[in-house]
Amino acid sequence: MPDADLDTDKRLAHDVVLMADTVRAAGELGLAMFGTELRKWTKGESSPVSEADIALNDLIEKRLRAATPDYGWLSEESADDESRLGKRLTWIIDPIDGTRSYLAGREDWCVCVALVEDARPVMAAVFAPSTDEFFLAIRGQGTTCNGAPVRATTGSAMDFSRVAGPKPLVERMVHPRQDITLYPRIGSLALRLCWIANGRLDAAFAGGQSRDWDLAAADLIVHEANGRMTELSGDPILYNRREVTHGLLVAAGADRHAYIVEQFQNRRV
Repeated sequence: MPDADLDTDKRLAHDVVLMADTVRAAGELGLAMFGTELRKWTKGESSPVSEADIALNDLIEKRLRAATPDYGWLSEESADDESRLGKRLTWIIDPIDGTRSYLAGREDWCVCVALVEDARPVMAAVFAPSTDEFFLAIRGQGTTCNGAPVRATTGSAMDFSRVAGPKPLVERMVHPRQDITLYPRIGSLALRLCWIANGRLDAAFAGGQSRDWDLAAADLIVHEANGRMTELSGDPILYNRREVTHGLLVAAGADRHAYIVEQFQNRRV
């Protein structure tokens, strides 16, 4: 193996440890602030943010950027620095995915970090401190939850009680139209997707307007658990582009994902 490859492997091995330690520390800080009186406000039209989001973002940024100053940076809670577009490696961060749940005292929130290389994630961690679920994925090395390997469910059958996402979107698969009962709403999109990886859900949908930071970490976690996560067309999701907003998406085990994509390709979405 060329020396350059050895150096790359050594650097990425270091980055995995750095990422995992940082995500766990951020989750512990988030848990310490959880349920306390927090300053909160609204950004944009309706997106909530709190001092906890900022505190976790500051912790993650301080640790990752100090250790990897030549990497790009894209976070929900940081001003976008478009110098990231010229970087081969970029961190993509959501310090608290599911802020509404966090502020409401619910457990369905998490910390998300992914390292993206050439538009696709190469390592990822998602930590849900309230339920103590720590997902870790490395490209080509599988996905673990709390250190144990996990896999998406197999087969293509559709049990809608194990499907999560916007009901009007999922109903487009049902012909003739019938009432269906989906898995209860999950406040964190990243967790909704990661629960494909550990088999808690069979399929999950995103109804549009999700951003890179909502998706990048969960994307790799699903794929490395023998799942697939794509646009409804089946096209891969690309990250660290100028436009970070995405459309309709689906995640599922490989066979079920292929079935779902086929269903939507046969219908106008």
